[in-house]
Amino acid sequence: MGKKFGDRKDGMLMRKIHPMHRIMPLMYPHRCDNEAFISECIDLTNVLAYLEKKNAANPEYKYNLFQVMVTAMLKTITLRPKMNRFIANQTMYMRNEVSAAFTVKKIFSDNGEEALSIIHSKGSDTIDTIHDEIFRQVSFCRSEEKDDGMKSVDIVNKTPGLLFKLVGIVLRYLDRHGWVPYSLIKGDPYYSSVVLSNLGSIGLNAGYHHLTNWGTTSVFCAIGSMKKRPFYQEDGTVVMRESVDLGLTIDERLADGYYYSKTIRLLKKLLENPELLDRPLEEEVEYE
Repeated sequence: MGKKFGDRKDGMLMRKIHPMHRIMPLMYPHRCDNEAFISECIDLTNVLAYLEKKNAANPEYKYNLFQVMVTAMLKTITLRPKMNRFIANQTMYMRNEVSAAFTVKKIFSDNGEEALSIIHSKGSDTIDTIHDEIFRQVSFCRSEEKDDGMKSVDIVNKTPGLLFKLVGIVLRYLDRHGWVPYSLIKGDPYYSSVVLSNLGSIGLNAGYHHLTNWGTTSVFCAIGSMKKRPFYQEDGTVVMRESVDLGLTIDERLADGYYYSKTIRLLKKLLENPELLDRPLEEEVEYE
């Protein structure tokens, strides 16, 4: 389907939506004023067994929890397309692709630089292709060369004096209308379907993270540290299992609460049955 009047280069105008979802952006125009926060605890028993099996051949770049999370989020958004909507300039759009963004710390130190990474997925992708792409991007990010996102930041940062503030005003206007040059935003994580923050990698628990009025990202996922906690069995006994907390911040204007509830159930289904991630992202999953 070709681009129609009203479409953006990164999204298709939603022309047939419920009147409530059409009106809400007019009443509540700012993304940061429409955040819904959801906290979930995930039992990692099956994920850890799955990773051990995947890593039995001792690959050079081992499979890990973060790759599982990235793949699970991409599959969830692929199968729950309303999660891939975004609102810009008080108008709702469907994003042209499903993508996931995250930050890579080049060196774990106070002065270590950060780099930006974005996974542009296809429906045929599996955890194996996502694993390989993350390996490629992390390797590049930890090299001396700057990624596209940081190059764009440098360009804006070098603008002198009052012109710097003027550039900011112009960019925010262009952002609202979807007119920011692709060369400036192709490495910007806030133009992706979901931003993930692996807080567990720096020893932090998961928690709330705000959305941004800049860009188009409508979903943020914070991943906490792995920890053992008690889980109740069906017979009432308690066992200690490895777990992880997730903090999900979502633009509540995209869909209704029932849709979000089913989306979370799908995400938990994928994480509790990680072998489903060996199948293409577009392959349907029974989870009700």
